[in-house]
Amino acid sequence: MPTVVFADLVGSTGIFERLGDETAGRFVTQLTGALGKTFEQHSGRVVKLLGDGLFVVFPDEAGALAACIAIQSRLQQQPVHPGGGAPAVQMQIGVESGEVVEIDGDCYGDAVNSAARLADLAGAEQILTTQRVRDALDPLQQARLRSIGLIYLRGKTEATAVFRVDWQPDRDSEVTVMGMSMSKVKATGHGLLELSALGQSLRLEPSGERLTLGRAASASLSLNDSRVSRVHATIEWRAGHFILNDTSSFGTWVYAGNQSEPVVLRRTECQLVGHGQITLGCSRDAESSPLVLYSVTT
Repeated sequence: MPTVVFADLVGSTGIFERLGDETAGRFVTQLTGALGKTFEQHSGRVVKLLGDGLFVVFPDEAGALAACIAIQSRLQQQPVHPGGGAPAVQMQIGVESGEVVEIDGDCYGDAVNSAARLADLAGAEQILTTQRVRDALDPLQQARLRSIGLIYLRGKTEATAVFRVDWQPDRDSEVTVMGMSMSKVKATGHGLLELSALGQSLRLEPSGERLTLGRAASASLSLNDSRVSRVHATIEWRAGHFILNDTSSFGTWVYAGNQSEPVVLRRTECQLVGHGQITLGCSRDAESSPLVLYSVTT
């Protein structure tokens, strides 16, 4: 089935700030052109370049996944530095399959929209995909996918089962699979969410009103940090689950259970289950990161 890939350059704004528009533009154009050739070597068709990314369509899921792994491996083994003291280039990639409609050389359809949302959701060096893609792969490729649970992609009313591709098995082998616990959670009419941060604590029950997390003093849970937007995120009970929705400028990091790798939300949503940590505007490894602890009981 046609498979869509969106591959985006991480932190392109910083590159333009360091190098200036002309030099950065030339660098990004050369980089995306070179990556486009790698995609084409795996039977991909570059529909168009997106400034700091690529939109590519493949005839099948296996070829698309192999191409994405090749791209990430290439950038790891042969780091590309833009200069000006900037770190090596990293890509975030989303992959989805489905019907694709071509009009005047461009492509449209639900798979296109989903792949773009997955790329937005992915962190640096990550490849995210869906159950539909996984089901079309052979067992060897399926073994490289790890569930990160049900996520509400922007624009969709139903949750999507999202998977992360372990293209670096050695590094990812110790990561706890978030989706294993999420898949066991059934929608119920009861539950309790507890949040705590900086001496503040909150509870949300199914009958409770939506909570807001942010820098504003009026937020339900207020964190005064420059990395936190005024209304950074919201949490509400919806369809039997507690749903965290990022509305910020810089994103929200969710660490479920003991997992070391987060689900990164950028104007997207995810379901909160079990217990874990939420950081606003940065990862928890950042200095004095705005950290919120959460716990869900049913």
